[in-house]
Amino acid sequence: MRVLGIDCGTERTGYGVIDSDGRSHVLVEAGVVRTDAREPLELRLLTIARSLREVIERHRPEAAAVEQVFHAANAKTALKLAHARGAALLTVAEAGLELGEYSPLEVKTSVVGYGRAEKSQVQMMVASLLRLAGPIESEDASDAVAVAICHATTRVVRARMEVAR
Repeated sequence: MRVLGIDCGTERTGYGVIDSDGRSHVLVEAGVVRTDAREPLELRLLTIARSLREVIERHRPEAAAVEQVFHAANAKTALKLAHARGAALLTVAEAGLELGEYSPLEVKTSVVGYGRAEKSQVQMMVASLLRLAGPIESEDASDAVAVAICHATTRVVRARMEVAR
């Protein structure tokens, strides 16, 4: 299964595309959509949506996964993050992709085995799981790949549970 993972942000939205059978994962592409903080929010959201559409068109994922909004430093920051997440969710829905949403705790537990892991630990485990020579340079892209890995592994576990019933 090809999965697109998205780590939302208004200045930097990470994305990562993997091929996975739920146990073994292969990196297809990882990157960051960068926006200019001086631009109006609506133009930044447009940039995020257009860029994610291009990634979806280029790689044709079967599913997408997005990190859920968690507490932010202040309400204004949380609202901006929610807007970026909304742009990502709309883009995923437009493409008709299966969607998974995971808390940061779920993603870290799935990838690192510890829900309070540091970003650097997530980067190292993502590189290890993908058998890369080194970590993905951008934390945002690495986090997005971690979300994709979480979705792929969670999906397999859920399918096994359904069979067991």
